[in-house]
Amino acid sequence: MEFFQEKDGALLFCRRREMLEIRPWGSGLRVRATENKYFWPRDWALLSREEALAQTRKGDWPTDRGSITITADGASVTSADGKLRVSVTPYGKLTFYNAHEDVLLKEYYRSWEYGTEGWADLDQITMCRMPARQYRSTGGDTYELHLRFEASDGERFYGMGQYQQPNLNLKGCSLELAPKNTQASVPFLVSSKGYGLLWNNPAVGQAVLGMNITEFSAHSSRQIDYWITAGDTPAEIVEKYSCVTGKVPMMPDFAMGFWQCRLRYQTQDEVLQIAREYFRRRIPLSVIVIDFFHWPNQGDWTFDERFFPDPEAMAQELRSMGIRLMVSIWPTVDRHSVHYSELKERDLLIRTNRGLDVTMEFNGMESYLDTTNPEGRAFIWNAAKKNYLDRGVSLFWLDEAEPEYTVPDFDNYRYYEGQGLECANIYPLGYAKAFYEGMRAEGIENPIHLIRCAWAGAQRYGALVWSGDIPSSFTYLRYQLAVGLNMGMAGIPWWTADIGGFHGGNIHDPAFHELLARWFQFGTFCPVMRLHGDRDPHKAPLEPDAVCGGGMMASGADNEVWSYPPHLENMMIEYIQIRESMKDYIRQAMKEAHEKGTPVMKPLFYDFPEDPQAWETEDAYLFGHDLLVAPVTAAGVRKREVYLPAGPLWTDARTGEVYSGGQTIVTEAPLEQIPLFVKNDAPVFGNSSRLPKTSA
Repeated sequence: MEFFQEKDGALLFCRRREMLEIRPWGSGLRVRATENKYFWPRDWALLSREEALAQTRKGDWPTDRGSITITADGASVTSADGKLRVSVTPYGKLTFYNAHEDVLLKEYYRSWEYGTEGWADLDQITMCRMPARQYRSTGGDTYELHLRFEASDGERFYGMGQYQQPNLNLKGCSLELAPKNTQASVPFLVSSKGYGLLWNNPAVGQAVLGMNITEFSAHSSRQIDYWITAGDTPAEIVEKYSCVTGKVPMMPDFAMGFWQCRLRYQTQDEVLQIAREYFRRRIPLSVIVIDFFHWPNQGDWTFDERFFPDPEAMAQELRSMGIRLMVSIWPTVDRHSVHYSELKERDLLIRTNRGLDVTMEFNGMESYLDTTNPEGRAFIWNAAKKNYLDRGVSLFWLDEAEPEYTVPDFDNYRYYEGQGLECANIYPLGYAKAFYEGMRAEGIENPIHLIRCAWAGAQRYGALVWSGDIPSSFTYLRYQLAVGLNMGMAGIPWWTADIGGFHGGNIHDPAFHELLARWFQFGTFCPVMRLHGDRDPHKAPLEPDAVCGGGMMASGADNEVWSYPPHLENMMIEYIQIRESMKDYIRQAMKEAHEKGTPVMKPLFYDFPEDPQAWETEDAYLFGHDLLVAPVTAAGVRKREVYLPAGPLWTDARTGEVYSGGQTIVTEAPLEQIPLFVKNDAPVFGNSSRLPKTSA
């Protein structure tokens, strides 16, 4: 009986109720499987070949289509670059090989198998069956899906997005595939065995990277869909992935500097006073950010003119000082918003399947704009263009991007693209796309917007992801190291965190001062350097009895560099100036992220895959290629061990002492210093491998 055929450039396998398709796609293979009679026509995170060629360099996308072989013993498909092959048995089991015919990954079955000698011992037929691809109907054409692979001893996994936990190596972790504040599912993993796998399914589910099994699951979806590639190094794998999901724009020069923010600037005068003070003190400031509730109602997407009476003049004065203005956007729409009735009538809001048609309660009853709907994306952009962009605001902070449901029951929400369980993870992708395409249409060549969540492919829409409303603690500072590095490995090179954390942190507390010093140092060597936080003690609302508008909200304590004791202020100014001295170096790292998808901050093994200790090191990283950063992430620490990868010479950027690679050293780490080491005397800081002397 013939189960295989070649159709439209892909291998098609049909047996019993299942259809399986394997298609060469870029430098990898796309695998889809379903028990429906057709494949759902969405590419999700993947670019089509035409889209990829339109935004990539010539030669990045292979010109041929791979190869397909069908024999009496099964079939195989080889990727266009020849580095990945999958074999398919007559009964549909998949095994993936690299160019050397080493097994990279094979499906997990616990059942009888058909081999060279026919069926296995018939006594085994009574054993428990667990197929690699499992479908459990949830009604209609959707299923609870499971995809299982054999686990490999010693294998390491990296990527997968943003999870608030300390592990850089994700082997042994169970990860929820769902968008939440501080959590972003970006389901691309890089294996130490030499492959990368994208779970190309936006459904809510789970990834279990276990010791005994590797499993991806979806609670409700039409089909299994994943993309896999092979490479000799982690860099090759990430670059291939970036070719099929897209690359970030070139980061604008201004965005590489220091950003100032706090919860929250209450008036136009306050914003200008802060900016003028930075300018007067000659402290370089690139961006100042106006946080939430500068608007009359959620969903109005405009300034509350009682507190921001002349946005054009504000933006113009800031520009005259070399400072860009960013404003916070929420996709929430309050029932009192000027847009609520129209959005409701046009069905541009996320709906509930049961109960009140409300998806969030935050100082009112709100619904979320549906960014999976093209009309919804156009609506929010047109409002932002009219009320912000046309008035001089050129940067947008896309907050609440998960969206952050008050009751996170995804089965209760219906989007334009389907039930919440089927598609919730793509919400931030649509949110970023709305502003990226809108800004490009206005002639802004390299849009960048701060966003609180992401999914695979968000990078191509100018998404600068930050790690959400995390607590102000050393525990969470430590987490950010793993978070930022795994986001880069998941194809999101633009990432940042609130310097100092978001929740808590009393500006008069010496314990918080130590945390802020260490976080500020770490933040200097993140893709974007941004000071933010909800600091204590809080300030009272301007209009305590108001029921809407900016006057009803309290504000956090001052959070500018001069808000802290002189020793801390001087240290922060010094690190802002260090950041300025690195502009040429950072620009080169951003160019590489734009052209190749290379993470700006990366694990040591990214550049040193042949060094076993580099794979073991999780407490230091490379910023660009030539600077090794070893943050201090615990209170009271004044010296620490640092591993220097084998091969180069490493210069201590502060003392000038030179070390051979391939050793662990103990270095001093006083409160005002972060350990930094420069590879082979590279000119990281302007024209020098040594930190600049500052007047701070």
